[in-house]
Amino acid sequence: MRPEQELPTQRLVAVPPPQQRPPDANELLTRVARGDERAFAELYDLVSARVYGLIRRVLRDPAQSEEVAQEVMVEVWRNAGRFDATRGSATAWVFTIAHRRAVDRVRAEQAGVERVRRVAAVSAETPYDDVVETATARIEQQQVRRCLDGLTELQREAITLAYYGGNSYREVADLLGTALPTIKTRMRDGLIRMRDCLGVTLS
Repeated sequence: MRPEQELPTQRLVAVPPPQQRPPDANELLTRVARGDERAFAELYDLVSARVYGLIRRVLRDPAQSEEVAQEVMVEVWRNAGRFDATRGSATAWVFTIAHRRAVDRVRAEQAGVERVRRVAAVSAETPYDDVVETATARIEQQQVRRCLDGLTELQREAITLAYYGGNSYREVADLLGTALPTIKTRMRDGLIRMRDCLGVTLS
């Protein structure tokens, strides 16, 4: 063969990668139960958007829905060992947790509002409780939550423990390690700020 002659070149053809089967939720959850963090990351990617969507349909509030969705995924991680494939699919198990958590949040919000109304109705020594009673009667829960978020951390802690946690002023003082008069002052100032935020007029 003469030097000027060239051997025919072979054309390289790309070999398509093997088809990857979609991750199986049952298998992933079983691995999560063994503490497999990678499997949990895959499971999270697989179901988290649908978990959020389910919760959003119940709560409607985006911020609360995100919060509850994270709580659900933490519960999945911690309790994966309780999953029983003989009783249903992994996704059904996860969505059941999500629905229960969402309903629990709705009930907690409703109970908090009712507790605020009851406290405002029976408390003669703290007339500023009327602010909360009027606010919860006139506006949506989301607006109350927005105004609570606008309080200082200490004001929000005291009001949340009293009205949404069902604690007395003295119990709040004990929980926060603060003198009772300070707690009452803190709550009064917080409720006045809520009044200003909500546009509520004291009678």
